[in-house]
Amino acid sequence: MSDLPRKAVTRTAKLAALPLGFAGRSAWGLGKMIGGYSADLVGHEVQKRTAEQLFKVLGELKGGAMKFGQALSVFESALPEEIAGPYRATLTKLQEAAPPMPTRTVHAVLAERMGEEWRELFEEFHDKPSAAASIGQVHRGVWHDGREVAVKVQYPGAGEALISDLAQLGRFVRLLGPLIPGMDIKPLVSELQDRVAEELDYGLEAAAQRAYAEEFAGDPDVLVPDVVYQCEQVLVTEWMDGLPLAQVIADGTQEERDRVGQLLTRFLFSGTARTGLLHADPHPGNFRLVTGNRADGGAGDRTQSSPDQWRLGVLDFGTVDRLPDGLPPMIGTALRMIIDGEAEAVYELLCAEGFVKDSMELDPGAVLDYLVPIIEPAQATEFPFCRGWMREQAARIADPRSPAHQLGKRLNMPPSYLLIHRVTLSTIGVLCQLGATVRMREEMEAWVPGFAPEQGDKEALAGTETPA
Repeated sequence: MSDLPRKAVTRTAKLAALPLGFAGRSAWGLGKMIGGYSADLVGHEVQKRTAEQLFKVLGELKGGAMKFGQALSVFESALPEEIAGPYRATLTKLQEAAPPMPTRTVHAVLAERMGEEWRELFEEFHDKPSAAASIGQVHRGVWHDGREVAVKVQYPGAGEALISDLAQLGRFVRLLGPLIPGMDIKPLVSELQDRVAEELDYGLEAAAQRAYAEEFAGDPDVLVPDVVYQCEQVLVTEWMDGLPLAQVIADGTQEERDRVGQLLTRFLFSGTARTGLLHADPHPGNFRLVTGNRADGGAGDRTQSSPDQWRLGVLDFGTVDRLPDGLPPMIGTALRMIIDGEAEAVYELLCAEGFVKDSMELDPGAVLDYLVPIIEPAQATEFPFCRGWMREQAARIADPRSPAHQLGKRLNMPPSYLLIHRVTLSTIGVLCQLGATVRMREEMEAWVPGFAPEQGDKEALAGTETPA
């Protein structure tokens, strides 16, 4: 018997309460304003109550509702501050924690999947979960060979809940618009629906994590825990200590923010080039700042180690995009053309790749304007990401009167690029939450096919920078 609310009618009712609750609070707010309260005060209270309900419902349901909430959390930096403020704390909670399932349920799953003598595989097993998320929770333990491990246990009924939630969210996705103003939620829900089976398959997750762990073994910048054991609904990996990225966002020093931002950018581009896999769930709960020299990623002492010793610890490989040849060369080639001012050539390339339908004519300059959130960081030697910049870009693209908004509705994103685009924008959202200054162009030149200047261009640039 599952501890999740499994009946579709129950979960649908809870999810339907989100837009209905917003409508009710809006009516309450209108009444308050008629009664003489200021619009700002009433608006803040409505958003606060909406945020509280959002976290309560999504957190309680776990499953697809929780996954949806985690995906939303990386975009809070794009919201206007008067809206983002009330949402920030509640959405950020979804990156790290969810109400846990009872100990008896955990033991039942382990006994069913690992055998009645499952405890003999561990020297220690902590019943209290160290983390709880959308479809499973993590327990700390010590494997029989002495290694500290993380034991990920899938919630009973998680598959049904995930499929049901995303189906329901898809049915009334338009009503969810007011919860996150200015954001098109439909493509996000559609993409989550497309990857339901992969998210539930711990065998696929284990294979992806092993590939990353093998490739980054001994890497000075990135740490990926190796897989220790895997069976249906259970995944055991090496334990990794470290400072959660959410904590760096909350109170990290600028030095920590910049270092983690650089490593996150490096991992985004280098990980795909080195493994043929794109880590497609870049919310802060999946990353740690790892310091010190311990091979297991000990937390270390941040005050006693230099920034070049800090590494990015990476968790959760349940959602990946399989790109055996790395990122499509078209991405790097198009961005290089943009930087070189070749708007017409970029437009022709986008047409050839199916981004622009044959029946449609667009202004090449407007296409470049739409891509500013990606172009600007790639153009600068160093780019200072911040919430203010992200809000400006979101407001510009969300404004129905702007050419960028109209263009966004007319561009045709080929399916093979959808997840890459979402992961890139999500990572940019996290960099803005960090407030990190990052050398993105440097990472792209090293890892993105087609982006680096031709060798002749490099020599010319070198000649201008270091005169004889």
